[in-house]
Amino acid sequence: MKIVNKFYVHALVILGFILVSLIYFYPVLQGKQIFQSDIAQYTGMAKEQNDFRAVENAEPYWTNSAFGGMPTYQLGANYPNDFVGKIDDVLRFLPRPADYLFLYFLGFYGLLLVLKTDPLKAFIGAIAFGFSTYLIIILGVGHNAKAHAIAYMPLVVAGFILVFQKKYVWGGLLTMFAVALEISANHFQMTYYLLIFLLILSGYFAFNFIKEKDFKGLLISSATLIVAGIFAIGANAGNLLATSEYAKFSTRSNSELTYNPDGTKKTNENALSREYITEYSYGIAESFNLIAPRLFGGSNHENLGPDSRMYSFFIEKGASPSQAQEYASGMPTYWGDQPIVAAPAYIGAVVFFLAVLALFIDDRKIKYVFLGGALFSLVLSWGKNFSLLTDFFIDYVPMYDKFRAVSSIQVILELCFPVLAVMGIQSFFKAKEEPKLQQKALVQTGVFGIGVILILAIAKGFFHFSGSSDQYFMETYGPDFVDALKEDRMTMYYADLLRSGFLIIITFGVLWLFIKNKFSQSTTLIIVGLVMIFDLFFVDKKYVSAKDFVSPVQIAAPFQETPADAEILKDTTHYRVFEVNGNMSSARASYFHSSIGGYHAAKPRRMQQLFDYQIAKNNLEILNMLNVKYVIQTDKEGKEIPTINPDANGNAWFVSSVKLVNKPDDVMKALNTIDTKNVAIFNVHEHESKFQNARLKKAFDTTGTIKVVTYKPNYIKYKSENEKDGLAVFSEMYYKNGWNAYVDGKLTDHFPVDYVLRAMEVPAGKHTIEFKFEPQVIKTGGTITLMSSIGMLLLLAGGIFFESRNSKKKKEV
Repeated sequence: MKIVNKFYVHALVILGFILVSLIYFYPVLQGKQIFQSDIAQYTGMAKEQNDFRAVENAEPYWTNSAFGGMPTYQLGANYPNDFVGKIDDVLRFLPRPADYLFLYFLGFYGLLLVLKTDPLKAFIGAIAFGFSTYLIIILGVGHNAKAHAIAYMPLVVAGFILVFQKKYVWGGLLTMFAVALEISANHFQMTYYLLIFLLILSGYFAFNFIKEKDFKGLLISSATLIVAGIFAIGANAGNLLATSEYAKFSTRSNSELTYNPDGTKKTNENALSREYITEYSYGIAESFNLIAPRLFGGSNHENLGPDSRMYSFFIEKGASPSQAQEYASGMPTYWGDQPIVAAPAYIGAVVFFLAVLALFIDDRKIKYVFLGGALFSLVLSWGKNFSLLTDFFIDYVPMYDKFRAVSSIQVILELCFPVLAVMGIQSFFKAKEEPKLQQKALVQTGVFGIGVILILAIAKGFFHFSGSSDQYFMETYGPDFVDALKEDRMTMYYADLLRSGFLIIITFGVLWLFIKNKFSQSTTLIIVGLVMIFDLFFVDKKYVSAKDFVSPVQIAAPFQETPADAEILKDTTHYRVFEVNGNMSSARASYFHSSIGGYHAAKPRRMQQLFDYQIAKNNLEILNMLNVKYVIQTDKEGKEIPTINPDANGNAWFVSSVKLVNKPDDVMKALNTIDTKNVAIFNVHEHESKFQNARLKKAFDTTGTIKVVTYKPNYIKYKSENEKDGLAVFSEMYYKNGWNAYVDGKLTDHFPVDYVLRAMEVPAGKHTIEFKFEPQVIKTGGTITLMSSIGMLLLLAGGIFFESRNSKKKKEV
């Protein structure tokens, strides 16, 4: 009975989280699924992989449908012995995206319990965290891995705090499993940002240990976290090792080329330019969006409604009321510093107010950790708008230059502010015996909150309300359109300031009535909690709502076959397709064909470089060597047409000679004029070959033939016939870590040519040539994962036994 009494409240809270998640995303109860643009692209990228699984009941770990060929390590590959993934599946039992919203709530609830918050306050705080606008909008657009990683962040923080509070067993176990789940979520940028905050948190506790000369406590805490981290990393070894291996092959690794596509010399070797890294930099003034959502226009697709100036503009231009409303339902009102914004990063006016209250009334020093984390992440999110700090991080902080969209580090702020808010309301109620302290803190918070609103209202005259795209709108639609847009932006500015000010006043008033004993603590908490939650709820609904849900059929097949696709699919040979409109950034073609384009945050670096340095300059010889047999173009009427390329080199061919060069620059420059059907380019320093380079200087016989017999993502079989020794080039991507070549069953050396392709010497006669994708990293990672998972289970069992024994001893005493 005691156990039931202890846990029934938490069971009710969890049930509440389930209900709230399902209510917000209620279309999932009707069998509908949310349409997420990024997931549609992922579906295109992963179709060949998923089809292979369905037929072969195995994992290919390679796909030929995108970028000419790449590993599936970051395309939802299933790794062997993934025990942590099974735990995650259990936790995400709700239909998507309600499962991620539930995880938001659950993880944050755990953190608040560790911070000694009672269940009701923790429940309200968790809902406020989960409804933070940015966390909802990433579910709307399909950043599922990001949402997944954010959801486990609070539990990792909770584990660290428990360990530093000397609750080594439970803290260590929570940290171990939370970190394992965090890594398993597979969004390393979010995990990297979490690590930055954990360093701040650890620094705070380490300082306290040293101050108190408790070096033993510091040593045990550090050792506990290290052990937990080792097992958590080990349990994800398959994913981590494979990703690390692929990263060197991707656009997230340094470039080998020393010049730009325009011929100018590169200033740095990083594949991600400083401009690309900081493209999405939060504006300094835009930071006030955190407390007034549409201060800077909201989004690039804002629904203005019939009361807007833009609606009147369309009516004046002769549109019908229904047409005007339709036009005004998707206006680019955002005028901040970022190129595209799907929704403002609004944390809530009430959350902000209560967080400030915590600074005035809460006496726990840990509040400064959360304040410091919030402010530090805010300043880093400014990116190029605060280049002093950003440039330092890019130049000197390891791995910081591997991630783009620096504004997304605000996820730390979005974690810290709700924690502070709950600390604020909690300490406010605890100070009931000190009414003067309550009044003083509340008045100070009210003055600060309303003061910020008034300053922003006065500062309106300093803003121009012009967006970066306004010149385009001016040229396309005329100055009257832009003037109407600016007028609506100003209206939104004042309206949301007034709204946030009103919410702050309501919160202030309710807390003041509590001080005056007009409301009980429960009534006060419920009213403030409802205002805080509904504030965020109604803002969220403007950007992610029932209209975003569609039938499961549309999700399963997000791309419709066009007449051009149908015509190409009549060809049953093996070839590649280049969709010009996709511009190497769409997975639509990958859904139907083997494409040289695709959609991925970490594209194969060399394929992207081929596009930038050659294909974008209309070097058709590159399409030939990639075996691009069809080019999908758009005619004058906007209709897609398939153009056949009669000069495509085919799946494999024999070349007459090899041009030896000494560096990647030379390979790329040689591709400007090379005849790939007859000559291959080989960088002598790129491959540790078993043969002497001198052997490649001779002339080769080109009269032989090579034909494809079997073509699968991870296995290709050819039949060759040639009278003399020859050098064969294959129109497949060279990836040294996993692809093995066999001639008549014997492992044979193959090497890279033409910057991205495979080549090998083929002896005279008739031969069977096979390429098999046999990545050793998967086998090694699977073994480490299995051992680490067993270790985690043993530690869990040992921890439970140890704690239960200690509990018995305490009762006996």
